[in-house]
Amino acid sequence: MPRAVPPHAEEQGALDACAVAELLEILWCSNQDTAVGPVPPSQLRALTVIEQRAGINLRDLGEALGSAPPAVSRLCDRLEAAGLLERSRGRINRREVELTLSRRGSAVLAETRALRARKAAEVLRRMSPQDRHSLAEGLAAFREAAASDVRLEGLPAGDEPLPDAG
Repeated sequence: MPRAVPPHAEEQGALDACAVAELLEILWCSNQDTAVGPVPPSQLRALTVIEQRAGINLRDLGEALGSAPPAVSRLCDRLEAAGLLERSRGRINRREVELTLSRRGSAVLAETRALRARKAAEVLRRMSPQDRHSLAEGLAAFREAAASDVRLEGLPAGDEPLPDAG
C-alpha cells in the first residue's frame, strides 16, 4: 500500500516546482537569440501548440492558449509576419483558417529547444549522477501527469540525449 504524502510535502513540492520553473525561465531567456532574434514566450507557446496540432484553427489555438480570438489573431499576424507561421484555407471547412509552422518556424523551435537543452545540461553536469537519475524519474512522472492538462501529449519526451551532456 502506498504511503500517504503529508499535505505540506505536496505544497512544498508545488512551491519547489514553481521555483525551478522560474529559474529555467531566467536561464532560457538570457541570450535567447534564435535565427529570428528573441522569440517571446507567448509566441513560443503558440508555435509549440501549432507544431503539435498542425492544421489547428484559430478558435482551437485560442482555447489551447487560453486567449481570446482577437489576441490570437494578432499573435498569428505577428508570427506570419516573422515568417514562422503559414495560414491556409481549411481542407474540410473552407471558411476556417488552418495554421501550420513554416520551415523557419520549425527551425526556430528546434533551435530554441537545443539552446535550452544546452543550458540545462550545463546545470545537470554540476549534479551527482544519483541526483540526475532521481530528477529524471521525477520529471518523467511530472510530465506524464501534466501532459493531459495541456493536451500536448506529443511533446518531446526528453529521452533524447542532451547536447554535450556526456
